[in-house]
Order: sequence, then C-alpha cells, then structure tokens
Amino acid sequence: MYGLDVAAAGGIVSVANGLAAPVLQLTGGFLELAILFFILAIVAAVVGARGVAGISMQIAKILVAVFLILAIISLLL
Repeated sequence: MYGLDVAAAGGIVSVANGLAAPVLQLTGGFLELAILFFILAIVAAVVGARGVAGISMQIAKILVAVFLILAIISLLL
C-alpha cells in the first residue's frame, strides 16, 4: 500500500522514493495481559478470592487504558 515496505528486523519503513522513516514498534502485549488479568479476576471471583479478583480487575483496566492510549497515538503518527 502506497509503496511501503516494513523491514521486520530494522524497524524502518522504506518508501518507494528511497526515503526511510522509523516505525513505532508496539506489540499487542498490553491487550494480551489485560485479557489474562481479566480471566484471572473472573476465576478468582468464582473461587471466592475477592481481593485477588479486585486487584486483577484494576490491573486489567489500567492495561486496557494504556493499550487504548498507545493505539490512538500510533494511529495519529
């Protein structure tokens, strides 16, 4: 698309006209961790460990917020 070629190892986008621009490399790690903590919170709530469930849910909310902020920033750049 638009003559862009992303190099996996170098993190450089080479454009068709020969210019190169760095790529913001973010993985989906925040979202994966948020899902993990959400599942942990559900399991802990079912078992009856309300303290662990509450803390896990708070961590999941923070990770989702960080993911959304970084996703918006990466879309704007």
